[in-house]
Amino acid sequence: MTIVIINGPNLNLLGKRQPHIYGSERFEDYLHQLEVTYPYIDFIYRQHNLEGEIINTLHEFGFSANGIILNPGGFTHTSVAIADAIRSIYCPVVEVHISMLFGREPYRQKSLSASACKGFICGFGLESYRLAVESLIQK
Repeated sequence: MTIVIINGPNLNLLGKRQPHIYGSERFEDYLHQLEVTYPYIDFIYRQHNLEGEIINTLHEFGFSANGIILNPGGFTHTSVAIADAIRSIYCPVVEVHISMLFGREPYRQKSLSASACKGFICGFGLESYRLAVESLIQK
């Protein structure tokens, strides 16, 4: 089973960036925990700060992977193009967010991409990714 994790802009700074919101753990360290917990899953991880790179990765894996976990970061609230890319592929996509979007600034409380996804998980810190993995292996 192959699950692709795509993180959007600024998520390469996890562990350093606003730890009071996003925590102090680097994503790469958390990914290692996922790999240990789910040794039968081939995780492919990509982080992109550019919208087009996220779309290219969705296209690259969207017809072959068993699932995609997507944290579009700030593009969540602005990108019709990412939503269209999700609608264009076959594999299920689960949108995740580390923070609780609905308790943050009003402009962060809307996701343009969520309606194109199989599911939406937010507010559980990095554990949002594990919950997404569970949802994809349950199918």
